Amino acid sequence: MTIYKILPIGFAANAYLVTADNKTAVAIDPAQPRVLGEAQRRGLIVTHVLLTHGHFDHIGGCAALQAAGAKVGCLQEERETALFHNLGEEFSSPVPPFRIDFTFKNGKTLSISGINFHAIATPGHTAGSCTFRVGDALFTGDTLFAGDRGRTDLPTGNEGQMRESLKTLFGLQGDFAVYPGHGEGTTLQKERENADFFM
Repeated sequence: MTIYKILPIGFAANAYLVTADNKTAVAIDPAQPRVLGEAQRRGLIVTHVLLTHGHFDHIGGCAALQAAGAKVGCLQEERETALFHNLGEEFSSPVPPFRIDFTFKNGKTLSISGINFHAIATPGHTAGSCTFRVGDALFTGDTLFAGDRGRTDLPTGNEGQMRESLKTLFGLQGDFAVYPGHGEGTTLQKERENADFFM
């Protein structure tokens, strides 16, 4: 399995391309339309998009990838946020229209292009935030960052849920590489050791 991190230009989230065969890929949080071009430059066809949550800075490239044939999915609790309450207008960053092709529940394992994506509901930043466990990697969106965690003051955010979600992640057995929605990567063990700083 290979993971490509695509850094944003301007304000947007980190985007990730995950591939097992270097031919097809899953995009996690395609923040900008340019993610499609970055995939094509690597010779990858994006078949699916998985969203950690539906805020504008994580979904700006969904329409472009969908037009190229990708199917877009998110935790079922996040569908309305992604489509209708993604804060794009509020932050003067309107999102090109797209549709949610499929939703899934907490604990669902999605087998896509030879890769298993295990969905872990991690509400707190939004009601339908999700972390994806893929092998020894965690894609945490805006739940867990290097040395910090996501804000809870936006619509559907909840401080109590955020704390419980962090406990869920820290309770996973073993160590994982953490691929967050913003900033540099980290490891779960490192964040466990510093958890008192932001819990």
